[in-house]
Amino acid sequence: MSADIRAKVAELLPGIRRDLEGLVRIESVSADPARAGEVERSAQRTRDLFAAEGLEVEIVRAHEGAPPAVIGERPGPEGAPTVLLYAHHDVQPENDHADWDSPPFEPTERGERLYGRGAADDKAGIAAHLGALRVFGEELPVTVKVFIEGEEEVGSDTLPALLEQYADRLAADVIVIADSGNWDIGVPALTTSLRGLVRMDVEIRTLTHAVHSGMWGGLAPDALMTLARLISTLHDDAGEVAIAGLHSGPAAEVDYPEERLRAESGAAPGLEWIGTGSAVERLWTKPALSITGLDAPKVEGASNTLVPAARARISMRIAPGDTTANATARLTEHLERHVPWGATLRTTVVDTGEATQIDATGPAYDAARAAFTEAWDGTAPIDMGVGGSIPFIAEFLETFPQASVLVTGVEDPDTRAHGANEGLHLAEFERVIVAEALMLRNLAG
Repeated sequence: MSADIRAKVAELLPGIRRDLEGLVRIESVSADPARAGEVERSAQRTRDLFAAEGLEVEIVRAHEGAPPAVIGERPGPEGAPTVLLYAHHDVQPENDHADWDSPPFEPTERGERLYGRGAADDKAGIAAHLGALRVFGEELPVTVKVFIEGEEEVGSDTLPALLEQYADRLAADVIVIADSGNWDIGVPALTTSLRGLVRMDVEIRTLTHAVHSGMWGGLAPDALMTLARLISTLHDDAGEVAIAGLHSGPAAEVDYPEERLRAESGAAPGLEWIGTGSAVERLWTKPALSITGLDAPKVEGASNTLVPAARARISMRIAPGDTTANATARLTEHLERHVPWGATLRTTVVDTGEATQIDATGPAYDAARAAFTEAWDGTAPIDMGVGGSIPFIAEFLETFPQASVLVTGVEDPDTRAHGANEGLHLAEFERVIVAEALMLRNLAG
């Protein structure tokens, strides 16, 4: 049976790829209001693709003017389980076209990859779902529902409302979320944990207005120096996050070779890693904190003036098992306790996303692991953590607590999702389709 599925996927692959390339050509950048029409066009094309596979499909939105999502259903045999397939059709901005080796919205094959914005994240997820359905033709082994979101790349703000409004139509025994990745080329994975996110803007004010640095330097602290001193308290000398009360946990025993770490992280020669514990603990199950933005005068043209106010954006990843409420409170307490020299501190929470820990046990996970092992020629999937955040997964777990949630995907360590030259590894993409088809077959059993 698996040989038949492999052969069928190979036969279908040219058509699946054509449909994927057609989706990539649609500039569905949800963060760009000027391309809202492209997001609509992407939803319409997605609807039509699933309708062609026999699903009853429609475009829905949480309210007038909200981003478009696609939902649909096709019944399987009586008594068969129901499987919900998730992906998203919106994409990240492509940013500077000069950073791309080929036009970002013209899918281009080079070597083993297909390059283009959304070629992997996450229009390949849509294409993988389509491919798995096409394998079975008229003999679908399970009831299939689809939910293709249109605002994942801008925070899924209306997702909770959509899940509430369409809960009956989306309810399933198993939810397959195709928005993650595999451990490496040739090594599949199930994502079982994701860190959460707290982003906070921190403003320091030391003066009511700018003053001459020669006249007042040495007595009045400038805001930049004060902010830098505050930021320096957020880590200890080893680079460990120094905020009391944050949760940490153990990670799976997965080896992350030093050479691969350096290549995939883009580390500069001679760079030392920060923190303590294994690499995967530091990346998956411990908090991390970065400064991702700074408002300050530019070096070029800077005058001899004490800066009265300065602002930084803190991006804090929180470990599975922690909550955004706890992390926000602990970060705020730390900043208030460590602000130097009586400066005025103002904090503003930008956004948050809860961490996720999935109990990946039970028949659905057994079926998935068997399918992955078969698709990857005997290589069993590892249980992988993800250092980044996909907050909507927590929404699915809360809305459908009885469902088994399987987080998979088409990405690999060199996919470069969100960056220039995003690319889909074509051989891995084919294995993903085979694995999903095998998984639907296994779930039917």
